[in-house]
Amino acid sequence: MLMIDNETVARVLTMADCMAVQEEAFAAAAAGTAVSRPRIDTFAPCDREDGYYRFGSIEGTSHGFYAVRLKSDIMTWPRRPDGSSSEEKHCIEPGTYCGLVLLFSTANGCPLAIMNDGHLQHMRVGGAAGIGTKLLSREDSETVCVIGSGGMARTALEAILLVRPIRRVRVFSRNPGRREAFADEMNRRFGVDVVAVSSAKEAVDGADVVATCTDSMNPVIEGAWLRPGMHVVNIGPSDLGPDSEMRIDCVIRQGSEVLPIPESDSYVAGLGHSRGGFIAGTPQERARVPRSKHKTSGGKEWPTYADVTLGKAPGRTSREQITQYRPVGNWGLQFSSVGGLVYQNAKRLGLGHKLPTELFLQDVKN
Repeated sequence: MLMIDNETVARVLTMADCMAVQEEAFAAAAAGTAVSRPRIDTFAPCDREDGYYRFGSIEGTSHGFYAVRLKSDIMTWPRRPDGSSSEEKHCIEPGTYCGLVLLFSTANGCPLAIMNDGHLQHMRVGGAAGIGTKLLSREDSETVCVIGSGGMARTALEAILLVRPIRRVRVFSRNPGRREAFADEMNRRFGVDVVAVSSAKEAVDGADVVATCTDSMNPVIEGAWLRPGMHVVNIGPSDLGPDSEMRIDCVIRQGSEVLPIPESDSYVAGLGHSRGGFIAGTPQERARVPRSKHKTSGGKEWPTYADVTLGKAPGRTSREQITQYRPVGNWGLQFSSVGGLVYQNAKRLGLGHKLPTELFLQDVKN
């Protein structure tokens, strides 16, 4: 049994391998040999009058591994003077987080690893952005717009650079210091021309690929900014508004996005960035959690990544189409495939903290 921290994940996982193993897992799901359970969140009142406790879990199996990703968060939704808001999270205190990936063998049920989920989460999300960009963007795409300057913006850009001949990157985020630091770091790391700009509109203008990677509860780009031929990756679930969605011609879903759970007194759709969750609390307490509207298909059932790769549905059909890859769904497969790869690499290199497997076994039948 291994305990694998973020530093070890970063040491043993490359973006190219992260993307390749995800694509293998998606192909296995299409063949029926791998499966993913969509995310389920549960909410409960916490000690903060402006926040709520949220527990989230995702599961999936592929490559002989079964992964369970767990998150324990205190959620808040601070408002800015202009009326916009973002979704923030922490565990115990701001700046610390609790997210774990539990990995098991499907060959004999053995518990294999407990991993910090932070770097793995950023890599699997960025890898999905790269997969979608390879699938749907124009092959001659050269300019990228990045909205956001956090960890997922970094990995999304890294993945996009792997699949397209990108020459220019423009980045915007609300914090000038962070966007300047992002531009400097990406310039040094990848040797590509990355420029921090002063508005989201300036970042989007003339881009071939638009990647939004924010925690915003409000749209961060406008539909009027989108031009024919663009490809859009929106990692932040609230980053695109209805006006942007109406401009997009071709949408490919990564996989199944939500469990078919009807709304009830305990299960509510659209809680913050959660697509839905079970919620406890009085009506007054529940009112702390903002309701949100997640993207719908507008009555159309958009094809999945597997549909396109298997030839069951077209992807981009013209240079003029505005395309979008929705990197939601199949998250459990991402954690099992990427987590399994991390475990194999760490074990091969003798990395990670060894824990006695016997501590996780018992002789009492449950």
